[in-house]
This record gives sequence, structure tokens and C-alpha cells, in this order.
Amino acid sequence: MQKSFPDIRNGLWLGALGITIFALTLPMSRLAVGTPEAPQMSGIFLASGRAVIAAVLSAIFLLASRAPWPRRADWLPLGVVALGVVFGFPLFTSIAMRYVEAVHASVIVGVLPLATALVGAWLHRQRPSGGFWLCAGLGTALVVCFAVLRSGQAGLQLAPADLLLLAGMACAAVGYGFGARLSQHMRPDYVICWALLISLPLNLPLAYIEYPLTAIKIEAWLAFGYVAVFSMWLGFFAWYRGLALGGTVRVSQVQLLQPFLSMLFAIPVLGESLDLLTAGFGLAVMAVVFIGRKMPVSAPSSPPST
Repeated sequence: MQKSFPDIRNGLWLGALGITIFALTLPMSRLAVGTPEAPQMSGIFLASGRAVIAAVLSAIFLLASRAPWPRRADWLPLGVVALGVVFGFPLFTSIAMRYVEAVHASVIVGVLPLATALVGAWLHRQRPSGGFWLCAGLGTALVVCFAVLRSGQAGLQLAPADLLLLAGMACAAVGYGFGARLSQHMRPDYVICWALLISLPLNLPLAYIEYPLTAIKIEAWLAFGYVAVFSMWLGFFAWYRGLALGGTVRVSQVQLLQPFLSMLFAIPVLGESLDLLTAGFGLAVMAVVFIGRKMPVSAPSSPPST
């Protein structure tokens, strides 16, 4: 079904809200796990522990709102969402963030909008125009180019941490796509809540085993609380609703702003600086996103088969 202008507009605003919440994930994860010289909690505990807290909140929310059980056909897609955004993305990125700075991680984050759009187009049989893909590719190229220049490297070097970040981005794209598809007939907040509960039997023992036995700074625990409540739970309420309203392919392009928001948030969190290069590339990406949202995205001629 063709999306109406109000749905697209509201979807973009909700998507932007979700991305703003998610933009703090990398800086907060870096703060929680520390550096090789000053380690804090392990990446495995950060990933599994935050999912456990979000799952408890989800159980309370589902009971309070008297949520119905998912349909039989929804359990498999919910499992895919759980593997993608509850387990895969948090685990890979949390481990990687001890060894890379938030600026460097933004190089990999830059490929997420295009990956999400590809998954969304495949799942929903949408047909983006050539102009749309041109804007998506240009925006992604700008993000990657800026992050490489900002990191001071001559080119991308796929170290083990980079491979973990790439794996995390792939998991997120698949989880976003399947979550958006489920949000067409399920309440978006129910999608992430059920995905979190599905993952609880796996994350609970991991969190128990990896619970830190040494002293952890209060800043690290505060960062852990943020990624548990906001990154792992509340952010998805807005994000999946935005994808469902505006369409996965179109709304996913709002993710192009995430690396720059992460860098802006990293100023007070990690002590990074903001310069003219950041401002210039940020304005350029915003312009590409604005143009891209004006490009046509054709709806499927028939609904996708179950």
C-alpha cells in the first residue's frame, strides 16, 4: 500500500527520535567497557546485561498493557529480530568498542542505512528510484569519507574490531528490516519486547557468568544503564514505529545522521572535539537526506507472500 505524506512525515520524525537515542550507544558503550589500558566491564556483560534489564522492563510492560501473544507465524521473524538487534549487534559492537574509538566506529556505522534499505527493499518488495539510490549511496560515501578523514587514516583497515563492527551492522540491518515488517501488524513496542523476552534464556546466564568481579567506575555503570533502558528498549519504540509508518527503505536513510550525532554526543562523554570538518560534512549529509526523502519509492504491486 502506498504511504501517505502524513505517514511518511511522522515516520521520519519518529525515526529521527530513535536514531538520536541510538546515537549515544557507541559513546556510552565505549565508556562502559573502557580501554585496553583501563578496562571496565566486559563487552559480553554489557551486551547480555543490558538485554536482561530491558527484558524485565518488557515483561512488566507486556503484562501491564495486556499484550496478546504473537501469532504462530510471527515467532520465527521475532527470533530473527532477537538474533539481530538483541544479541548480535550489542555483542559484536560491545566487544569491539574497547579497541576502537567512537569516531573510528562511525566509519562502519556509515554503511548501516544502505544495508537496512537493502533488507527492507527485499522484504517488502519495494522499488526505490535511481535518484533515491543515488542519494543513499552519496550520503553513505560522505559519512564514510568523513569518518576516515576524522580518524586520520589513509584508508580503511579491517582489523578484528572492524570485522566485529561490520558483523554488528549486518545484524542490525536484518533486525531492523524484520522488525519493521512485523510492525505492520503488531504494535512496534510489542515487537522489541517479545524479541527481548525470546533472548532472555540466552542472555541471563551470560550476564551472570560475565558479571564484573572487580570495581567498576560509576560512569561505566551509568553508561550501562543508558544502553539498557534507552538503546536496548525505548529507542526501538520510536524506531520500529517510524519504519512501519514511513517505510523501511525511506526512513532508514535517517541513519545517515547517526555517526555525526554520535560524535556530537562524544564531546561531553568522551572528550572529543568538534571542528569545521565535522560541521561541514554534517550539513552535507543533512542535505542529501533531505533530497533523498523527496525521491519516489514505489510500493509493491502485490503484498509479499508469507
